[in-house]
Amino acid sequence: MNILVKIYCRGFQLAFWLAMPLMPYREPERFDSIHALPPLLERLGIHSVLLVTDGPLREAGVTKPLEELLERSGVRCTVYDKTRANPTVHNVEAARAQYLAGQCQGLIAFGGGSSMDCAKAVGARIVYPGRTVNQMKGLLRVLRRLPPLIAIPTTAGTGSEVTVTAVITDSDRKHKYTMNNFTMIPRYAVLDPAVTRTLPPALTATTGMDALTHAVEAYIGGSTTKETRRLSLQAVRLVFENIETACRSGDDLTARKNMLHAAHIAGIAFSKSYVGYIHAVAHSLGGQYNTPHGLANAVLLPIGLEIYGPCVYRKLWELGRSTGIVREASSLQEGAKAFISAIRTLNRKLNIPETLPEIRREDIPAMAAHAAREANPLYPVPRLMDAAGLARFYEKAAASNA
Repeated sequence: MNILVKIYCRGFQLAFWLAMPLMPYREPERFDSIHALPPLLERLGIHSVLLVTDGPLREAGVTKPLEELLERSGVRCTVYDKTRANPTVHNVEAARAQYLAGQCQGLIAFGGGSSMDCAKAVGARIVYPGRTVNQMKGLLRVLRRLPPLIAIPTTAGTGSEVTVTAVITDSDRKHKYTMNNFTMIPRYAVLDPAVTRTLPPALTATTGMDALTHAVEAYIGGSTTKETRRLSLQAVRLVFENIETACRSGDDLTARKNMLHAAHIAGIAFSKSYVGYIHAVAHSLGGQYNTPHGLANAVLLPIGLEIYGPCVYRKLWELGRSTGIVREASSLQEGAKAFISAIRTLNRKLNIPETLPEIRREDIPAMAAHAAREANPLYPVPRLMDAAGLARFYEKAAASNA
């Protein structure tokens, strides 16, 4: 990367880090059960809501207890259940139309990060009726307060119930981008392990590794604080201690609760300290191939940490020590490699592949360019790279492919 570009990126990141204490970041009001919703809605004076979810969840009956609870409470519930795994501009517009037709007063996002991202973007379109979703991508372009938004995660991974970010796909252009605004943090979050019980092992695995990626990228970046380092360390420990149990025994509500907590605090950490190139590359894969975000992050995490090299050894050593993977006497390089190896071992135990067969080498330059535009200068990565450098992420993820 050109030295002047590097200076610009680091200057931008430093300015943002210095300004962070002044930023209007907030955490949502938290509840432990969906049964807290009727009193909350009554307190807010809300009698009609749009429930944003996805088809498989609703068809499996996972949303039924919530819908019945709202009906018994006299709250009219309009349901949008067409959210895709990587929500699109078309999803947002269709959901917005239902919100307006149902004369809704608030939003409930029920599902994984995709449902929450879709609901956040719907809220932005409600308060900015004259702007398209594409016009609101990027940083701090949604300044008006959104309608009341309640987030109920059914996966323990994205932490979207506490983040400033919505990730939207322009399917016409095969481009995935972020909307980053403090107003998009949900006002309320319900962390109910009971709604995660039926999540299949494969999704439990990839969404859990998504939470691990959030915590690791927040920890190794250049904009950490004492708080975000503490939260990241705690989240990493919780994932390593609970993800296998959650995948193996879906009814183990202790493991489910711990994974929800890990995703939640990792979300707080990366909202304040940001993510890095692993996320930017994963977003481009989602835009190009509709690759599920958690899967992409799980595959890319050990690859990206290896590409960063010695500049992350100390922090990976610290993460390894916090989980008991690394011995005190280990060198920084030994500890870092042991931690990366432990991630790969965990992926194998969870039946997560080492590569992504959908990657076509002819697509790599365009995807790398998208990732570079997303990440630079915003993400305070431990080592700056341009599109040519980021191409290595895709090449290694496609290493065993034809």
